[in-house]
Amino acid sequence: MDRVKAHIMDGDAIARSLKRISYEIVERNRGTADLVLVGIRTRGIPLARRISRYIQAIEGVSVPVLELDITPYRDDRADRGAGLPAERGTEVQGKKVILVDDVLYTGRTTRAAMDAVMHMGRAKRIQLAVLVDRGHRELPIRADYVGKNVPTSRSETVCVRLTETDGVDEAVILEN
Repeated sequence: MDRVKAHIMDGDAIARSLKRISYEIVERNRGTADLVLVGIRTRGIPLARRISRYIQAIEGVSVPVLELDITPYRDDRADRGAGLPAERGTEVQGKKVILVDDVLYTGRTTRAAMDAVMHMGRAKRIQLAVLVDRGHRELPIRADYVGKNVPTSRSETVCVRLTETDGVDEAVILEN
């Protein structure tokens, strides 16, 4: 049974982080032209939707949000490649793609997400936004936008809970 070791973000801290990330995305990309947010299932999707709403409030422009299931692209699954879409879409072709996820850990989820985006089409650029970066990378992947850096041990888990999926906004460290 995991126990909560520390509360690292409450709802207000999550909102502030996502607002800051939204401003950084607009600034770094010089506006919203050709932007698309791609939320990685499960909690990356509501985070991407929130960022889209913040950007809408900042710029008055609606940035599209796509949902991404990376399961067929995982390198730790025996059925890798099964269930891949038959046709490539045009949703990311020539776009600046911002991948959105809740926690960045080893980098393997991000690598799978990049494979999925490349399968969808040739993006102009791929960037990564995460709510929490906990370190311990196994691949050379770094987030472009980070809500909070949290040093952890490998025996700990960072758990992000969102109202849309869990009924509460918080991020906690669980001790295994």
